Amino acid sequence: MTEPDETLGRGVPRPEGGRMAENILYFARTLRAAGLPVGPGKVLDALQAVEAVGLGRRDDFYWTLHAVFVNRRDQQEVFDQAFHVFWRNPEILRRMMALLLPDITPLAGQRPEDAEELSRRLSDALRPQDGQGREPDVQEEKREIDAALTFSNKEVLQGVDFEKMSAAELAEARQAIQAMRLPIMEVPTRRHRPGGRRKADLRATLRAALRQGGDTIPLRWKQPRRRHPPLVVLCDISGSMSRYSRMLLHFMHAVTNDRDRVHTFVFGTRLTNITRHLRQKDVDVAVEKVSESVFDWSGGTRIGACLHDFNVTWARRVLGQGAVVLLISDGLDRDNAEGLEAEIERLHKSCRRLIWLNPLLRYDAYQPKSLGAKALIPHVDDFRTVHNLQSLGDLAAVLSRPAARRQEGMSKWQKAG
Repeated sequence: MTEPDETLGRGVPRPEGGRMAENILYFARTLRAAGLPVGPGKVLDALQAVEAVGLGRRDDFYWTLHAVFVNRRDQQEVFDQAFHVFWRNPEILRRMMALLLPDITPLAGQRPEDAEELSRRLSDALRPQDGQGREPDVQEEKREIDAALTFSNKEVLQGVDFEKMSAAELAEARQAIQAMRLPIMEVPTRRHRPGGRRKADLRATLRAALRQGGDTIPLRWKQPRRRHPPLVVLCDISGSMSRYSRMLLHFMHAVTNDRDRVHTFVFGTRLTNITRHLRQKDVDVAVEKVSESVFDWSGGTRIGACLHDFNVTWARRVLGQGAVVLLISDGLDRDNAEGLEAEIERLHKSCRRLIWLNPLLRYDAYQPKSLGAKALIPHVDDFRTVHNLQSLGDLAAVLSRPAARRQEGMSKWQKAG
């Protein structure tokens, strides 16, 4: 390895006669292993950008690579940590180039608490892997998942936050989500079927009496038909929800293909109906079609305007027969909750049950103090977190049992709000 340039800090080689191209290639490989979408095209762009900008200063070098490799806000932290680890210590760089780094250890002069803050994706990317993408000499852990949306007690992955999962764990979580089932309890409808002894069926009784022609008229009975209510999912895909909405998209695909009468919408600055795309059996095809049809990923949030669009355009089509609505959002609204309270109240009155799923609820000290949360909280029947596999399992348990009365469901949070 060439000697580092003092103006760039330790680990950045001199451009003349050095191996800068090879080092950037290995750095790009590390980012890709950490979950960033880095391909050969970006590597070539990075080489051209570095050649154009030069290596006079370390911060210029940092922002040059940042401009090429980082496309979204959620990639900033992984890139920043990878850059400072990769280009700081020549010994780490030498190990990584040889793919012999067994684990991440604190660097010289680095505080232990700083080393602990390295993201799990970066740690996973810096470990050696074999040709199949697995760590050597480690037996593959068997993960058991049953069809009832519950997991083995030995399964550690179910309690890991989606935001903190490594790239390999995210892939395993997606596979687990595809096996999930959402057992919504059946509810009585207005139609009846023969059987039971709850209500006399006078029409069937008279028809039977005319056919038999006897002196006695045996009673015929009927009971209400029961079926699952429609399920409507409204998912926030704004920048603050991007790390969770992309995982929940797989969950919505699994639910859509598991049952009928599921309607799915995503919203950021506009409302988009993605139900037809999620009916594709192949999850990769479904996600690709959704990505092509949605234009406001990771942008702002206009919850009030999007709910108004839903109430005016879609509510009468999809909220019939006592639909259950899942509202997935962190409650952060760019429009300062303008019109939100009126629209969420209208939505609440149009459905059987409104459940708000908020990943911020995973924090014990969370209080609904934002304008959007204050507008939403009085008009929902249940308020739950959705940030890992366990929370999705808890959601299934909630939907499979009778709902609490509306005036009792949110008393705690209504007082807090």
